[in-house]
Amino acid sequence: MKISTKGRYALRVIVDLASSDPDKYTSIKTISQRQKISEKYLEQIISALNKAGLVHSVRGAQGGYKLTKKPSEYTVGEILRSMEGSLAPVSCLEDEENQCPYCSDCVSLYVWERIYKAVNNVVDSITVQDILDHQNEIYSNNCNI
Repeated sequence: MKISTKGRYALRVIVDLASSDPDKYTSIKTISQRQKISEKYLEQIISALNKAGLVHSVRGAQGGYKLTKKPSEYTVGEILRSMEGSLAPVSCLEDEENQCPYCSDCVSLYVWERIYKAVNNVVDSITVQDILDHQNEIYSNNCNI
C-alpha cells in the first residue's frame, strides 16, 4: 500500500485548516501558498474533501473553506480513506467480505490481514489534534535555548 499525493496533500490541507482561525474561511489561494500545492490540484483535493463532508465551503469574496468538525474529531484514517478508498495492502481485502476464490487456501492471507489491521489501527488512532500537538511540541523544543 502506498499513499498517493492526493492522500498526503489532503492530510496537509486538513491540518492547515485546523491551524487556521476556526471562525473564518480560508481561500484556496492562501492554502496553496502555505502548502506549496498548485491551486488547480488543490481544487480537486478540496472538492473531494467537501464531498466527503470533511470541509465546508462558502463562495464569494469572503468565501473559502473551513473544517466541519473539531481537529480532535478527525482521524488520519478517515482523511486518507476519503482520497484513497480502502487502505488494504492487497485487492482481496478491499471488500467487506473477501471475494477471492482462493482465500480459504491462501497461505499469505494471514500476513495481509495483519498488515491491514495494523495500518488501520495506526491511522484511526491519530487525530488531527494529535498532529497539531506534535507540531507545537516540535516548535517549542526548537525555540528553547
